[in-house]
Amino acid sequence: MDEHDWLAKRFEEHRPHLRAVAYRMLGSLAEADDAVQGTWLRLGRADPGGIHNLGGWLTTLVARECLDMLRARTSRREEPLGVRLPDPIVSPQDGDGDGPEQQVLLAEGVGLALLVVLDTLAPAERLAFVLHDMFAVPYSEIGPLVGRSPAAAKMLASRARRRVQGAAVPDADLARQREVVEAFFAAARDGDFAALLAVLDPDVVVRADRAAPTGVLVVRGAAAAAEQVLTIGGFSRLARLAQPALVNGAAGVVMAAGGRPLAVVGFTIRHGKIAEIDIFADAARLRRLDLTVLDG
Repeated sequence: MDEHDWLAKRFEEHRPHLRAVAYRMLGSLAEADDAVQGTWLRLGRADPGGIHNLGGWLTTLVARECLDMLRARTSRREEPLGVRLPDPIVSPQDGDGDGPEQQVLLAEGVGLALLVVLDTLAPAERLAFVLHDMFAVPYSEIGPLVGRSPAAAKMLASRARRRVQGAAVPDADLARQREVVEAFFAAARDGDFAALLAVLDPDVVVRADRAAPTGVLVVRGAAAAAEQVLTIGGFSRLARLAQPALVNGAAGVVMAAGGRPLAVVGFTIRHGKIAEIDIFADAARLRRLDLTVLDG
């Protein structure tokens, strides 16, 4: 095996980890793939003889790619302001994903609520938090990536950590999550306002993506959310099309008709109530998602 083939083989071994880092950094599956590809191109220009820890070296490389992409994203005037929904990862409700990459991405409960909060961080804060708290990269290696000292990188991660602590932490019992989601859709199908209120946290947040440039619709509070569910045209009909699925490892649904996805809905269940609902209905986004959960 020549040097190029050896590097390619080793890179493929690290690909699931690199994609996991990039997804947490970017919240976009397509951009995560671009960052991993950029890392491969950088590897091709490097001297393998000078790399003593390939895994660590690749991790810092993909982080640098992601940091550049985050900075470019924040500088683009055409980016819609306000909340930005991450790409959901959809898998069958009775499985752990259909491959090693899917399993790594779903590991450690990287829920939608956490990713939404991560997207509010400054690029350097997000990098410091993701690398240190999620992948145990030391501050001595993070500092040079953001042009700071290790102490300053630690402060960035600490600042991010305080923000992240406000993210909804989902209940761990998946069976209980499914019961709550099923009760939600039963109430939606029946048009039962009181039953909807019973499964919603009083401070529930509903986010729904819409085609650009309108951005994300955000509704707060149980009464407003229940009213929105019952007054949205056709939601009761869509609720009848809901197929159970895992959305970022938590209970969710895919709404589809004739094999065509109409929406993906992710739920964050906390203390037995629905704390957050994320609705993905933008047709362009749905076309980009891997919805093989619909197969069969």
